[in-house]
Amino acid sequence: MVHISAPTDKITNICCIGAGYVGGPTCAVIAAKCPEICVTVVDSDPDRISAWNSDTLPVYEPGLDALVKLQRNVNLTFSTDIDSAIDKAQLIFIAVNTPPLHDKKATSLGTEPDCSAVSDCARRIAQVSLTDKIVVAKSTVPCGTCSVIAQTLSDNARPGVKFSVLSNPEFLSEGTAVKDLLYPDRILIGGDTVAQNKLKVVYMHWVPEKNILTMDMWSSELSKLASNAMLAQRVSSINSISAICEALGSNCNAAVGVDISEVAAGCGSDSRIGSHFLRPSLGFGGSCFHKDIACLIWLCESLGLPEVAEYWHQVLAINSFQIKRFVARILDNTVRKNSSSGLYGMRVACLGFAFKEGTGDTRNTPAAEVCRELLRNGAKLSVYDPKVSRFDILDKLSVAADSGCNADSVTVCSDAYSAVSGSDIVVVLTAWSEFRQINWELAFKLMNKPAYVFDGQIVLEHDKLNQLGFRVFSIGSTHVTKQ
Repeated sequence: MVHISAPTDKITNICCIGAGYVGGPTCAVIAAKCPEICVTVVDSDPDRISAWNSDTLPVYEPGLDALVKLQRNVNLTFSTDIDSAIDKAQLIFIAVNTPPLHDKKATSLGTEPDCSAVSDCARRIAQVSLTDKIVVAKSTVPCGTCSVIAQTLSDNARPGVKFSVLSNPEFLSEGTAVKDLLYPDRILIGGDTVAQNKLKVVYMHWVPEKNILTMDMWSSELSKLASNAMLAQRVSSINSISAICEALGSNCNAAVGVDISEVAAGCGSDSRIGSHFLRPSLGFGGSCFHKDIACLIWLCESLGLPEVAEYWHQVLAINSFQIKRFVARILDNTVRKNSSSGLYGMRVACLGFAFKEGTGDTRNTPAAEVCRELLRNGAKLSVYDPKVSRFDILDKLSVAADSGCNADSVTVCSDAYSAVSGSDIVVVLTAWSEFRQINWELAFKLMNKPAYVFDGQIVLEHDKLNQLGFRVFSIGSTHVTKQ
């Protein structure tokens, strides 16, 4: 056991190593709410730091741009001078990426995260620090990582320098990160009491004390993985029910059909269940859910709990199944029977590409897999997303060598009308609110006939589209289709 002690001085200088989706927004809010604290965000990538210091931030989040510009060069600094920031800081956040390792065993369902960047940070902090520091793990890490950080700091520390290590996981949802930071449901701080209180005082500038939970490091680390796994589980649960809804309408030849939105409302109105994360969709994406569930599965396998590992693996399996079902439905309802030509000669307008509304992030976006499958089946794509760049879209679609993506097969459009013009099929892949505001009467005139709409996010007014002449198909519903 590593014996650690916390600095006794009041926190007036904070350093965050890692200028990504977690580090940048977190430090912007701390700087805004703690004007007496100097906050420095550092990163080894000069291009990323330049972007944080520019008018175009590397991260899109509602409210973040104004917040950063208000605090930047006041008490919020972005720099590549990592050692200087470490030296001056009393408290250091580690917010670096922990991607899945690629050398996963063939027999393993889970994936161990690569925590080498976290270890590198700990080693560098120890080698640079001349005074005692509090080191806080913000990165999502497996249970026990904070103990490893503490040992690494102890092994590499200068004589007389001591470190306290805390687990303080982030619970940010992309698209609402600033709101989540300003009004958190809870703040978890795992570690020794003295250091916990130091960080707690920082958060209490704007977070009610009752919302700040202190616990041991291992409980804090596991809480992060378990929270994301349970949220993802709810998404897969309602999506599995959406498959039942579609099958009932199809197999039972129901006159009205079964509507997943009504089922979700019926379930969510139960106060024991609640409505959060019960919106049927193409499934979850982003950097956290997939990685955290894979890490939890790996942890279960490491602990000799194969049944528990298989349980959580099914959350990922249903997520993949939902995407495959959606593509299959497009093919089943647009490709002529007994045709071997697939979607060749057809153009598909893909509305949305980010993994969710409110962000430009395309990591693990279901839209990319849908687009790849459409390309493999011969379709030409017109893609529009209000926040995702042309480069990111083409980059994602060229990842798979057999995706069929080339200069002629994918057109990235600047607006929705350009995307639907000349298209045979519209697929809604991201729940951007602006898609509800499209003049669908005009869109119908711009499209080839018959005109198909496949709503993968249940954001459109299906009855209205049906009346305009569209052949409409939606996740979890069968009765809106115009024959």
